[in-house]
Amino acid sequence: MEPKTPGRRSPESAERVRDAKRTKRKLKDAALTEFAANGYDGARVGEIAARAGVNKQLISYYFGGKEGLYRAMQREWLDDERDQAGPDVPAQDVMRWYLRDSLKDPRIGRLAMWQALSGDLPEEESQEDAERDIEEMRERQRRGEIAADLDPAAVQIAMMGMTLAPVIFRGTARRLFGVDIDDPEFETRYGDTLSRILARLAENTEHHPERNTES
Repeated sequence: MEPKTPGRRSPESAERVRDAKRTKRKLKDAALTEFAANGYDGARVGEIAARAGVNKQLISYYFGGKEGLYRAMQREWLDDERDQAGPDVPAQDVMRWYLRDSLKDPRIGRLAMWQALSGDLPEEESQEDAERDIEEMRERQRRGEIAADLDPAAVQIAMMGMTLAPVIFRGTARRLFGVDIDDPEFETRYGDTLSRILARLAENTEHHPERNTES
């Protein structure tokens, strides 16, 4: 029998790692569906496991239970946000990414509504995460993408609100635009307008003195 090469996983070990990753991914996806449909309190670990097609004991094994799974699901989105919307990404590209992400998976918007309506829920986003978001917005402000007289915290939350609005007001959006939000036409029309709004926010009021004149 040939000796195993030090530092290398056996084929069986590598397959177990892949299986664990697949199982975790399926559980987080099933959890997003369940939490978005029923909120944190109404979600059931048995239903999440059934949706994922695995034994519910694996939720405790991999995540320590319902709360750990909820936090892991949140952290995955926050990590994706960090990768896609970092400080070097222009504000308009960040806005379009937020919009594309919310339209591609409306469960994110529904989960945000549950979080807003519910009380004290497990929250994976830390104060450090929020402060990093604001510092990145300030960096875009320094680059001239956002006017210097605007509060970067207000701009951040306004961008998030505008991109989630079509999911929250889906019926209204459909009536106003004549197409559903999953139609590519909607993303183009609405996204182009959001980009123009953001471009207006970059305009320096020094070049528009009439805006500072009281009527």
